[in-house]
Amino acid sequence: MRATTIHAPFDMRVEDVPEPLVQLPTDAVVRVLRACICGSDLWAYRGEAARKPGQRIGHEFLGIVEETGSEVTGVRTGDLVVAPFMWSDGVCDYCREGLTTSCVHGGFWGAVGYDGGQGEAVRVPFADGTLVGLPREAASDDRLLSALLTLSDVMGTGHHAALGAGAGKGATVAVVGDGAVGLCAVLAAKRLGAERIIALGRHETRTDIARRFGATDVVAARGEEAVAAVRELTRGQGAHAVVEAVGTEQSMRTAVEITRDGGAIGFVGVPHGSGTGLDLGVMFDRNIALRGGVAPVRAYIPELLPDILDGTIDPSPVFDLTVGLEGVPDGYKAMDERTALKVLVTNG
Repeated sequence: MRATTIHAPFDMRVEDVPEPLVQLPTDAVVRVLRACICGSDLWAYRGEAARKPGQRIGHEFLGIVEETGSEVTGVRTGDLVVAPFMWSDGVCDYCREGLTTSCVHGGFWGAVGYDGGQGEAVRVPFADGTLVGLPREAASDDRLLSALLTLSDVMGTGHHAALGAGAGKGATVAVVGDGAVGLCAVLAAKRLGAERIIALGRHETRTDIARRFGATDVVAARGEEAVAAVRELTRGQGAHAVVEAVGTEQSMRTAVEITRDGGAIGFVGVPHGSGTGLDLGVMFDRNIALRGGVAPVRAYIPELLPDILDGTIDPSPVFDLTVGLEGVPDGYKAMDERTALKVLVTNG
């Protein structure tokens, strides 16, 4: 079969690789219908996250179950399913507590020796704990498939950030970052009942989506100018709930400075270059809480899925470029050059 591999910085290839097989009785093989490229994939693409030459890549996909192991009971051949960006057994202490990203048997797609989502098929370990069934009729609805694909990562991650920040009824929320996760955090904050949502971003096409998702205000400035603008919008106090969806030192510093005393920051931006961006003394003095991290999206899918199916939320506009599998290298280039927000990959 064909799958995306990474060989060196900026060297992405779509190559022939062995077809996945059921190796353990808890496995399933899923034929991929839709996958996508994540902003976090770009750290490997740019050489800032180590990968072995020829390693598989991609951690967001949905598709049709093609084969199951003898102990799999939750899904059957022919089922349409979505996979969160990590597999998990569903039964360990962490999984039962909803922290599936800390599963004692869990792992990431594209890890050495495992399939990545940007390919024609994937072997799924612990299929019962990992995969979530979707209505079969969704397979013929392109828009709905795109919306459902966001459950594999960005919608659940945006939801995790909004929860960590304490977004809720009557809250003022500020979102630092106009990437797909930041935009989904806007949508999540709106869904949770936030009264005012301030989106911080400089790209008009993205902030237009933020407004569509529920942002009431947009701040295009950065650094101290952005802090001043948010404080002006909030009577000098800052926002109750702040989402940090970038991961840089500057973005975290901005998040702290625009948080209202007694407020909270939900951080989901993968940290890079942020070693000195957090002043615990400032946070202590102002009673600012910090929550977040790797989003346990598997735990959130059952809650978010019904709202996507009935149209209450539609995250599909985060995809603004579609490529076939052979076009994945071009998709990486487009996202790296910021000519695309998030690339959808179709397999038939």
